[in-house]
Amino acid sequence: MMSRLIPHYATPPSIADLDTIAAAAFAEIPEELRRHVADVLIRVEDFPDEDVEREMDLESPFDLLGLYRGSAMDIHAFGGVPGSVDMILLYRRPILDYWCETGEDLSTLVRHVLIHEIGHHFGLSDDDMSRIEDEV
Repeated sequence: MMSRLIPHYATPPSIADLDTIAAAAFAEIPEELRRHVADVLIRVEDFPDEDVEREMDLESPFDLLGLYRGSAMDIHAFGGVPGSVDMILLYRRPILDYWCETGEDLSTLVRHVLIHEIGHHFGLSDDDMSRIEDEV
């Protein structure tokens, strides 16, 4: 694993900060997984929008750390046509809230969310995603 310097924050990391952390975390994901999602856009927003909250039946916008939007790879493999750009959304405020509650390393947390959402892109189970994380 590459060594990284994580800055100490006097204020909460911004969307741009989290975007930088996400890019570094993405680079740590195993190449055999990463190369298949090179065209997936990673975007950081403060919170899920109201439509997502309603669709996911969230009690609070803090209940969702990330979301995969697009067609899963198994749909593409069987000739399905994607309806939109494949995208992973990372939700800054819920991630920061979880980070503060757990004390987990922020980069590790962001990498966990990315792997989980990439797993949805591949149609992987939670057990498969846990195994991939253990390998990282």
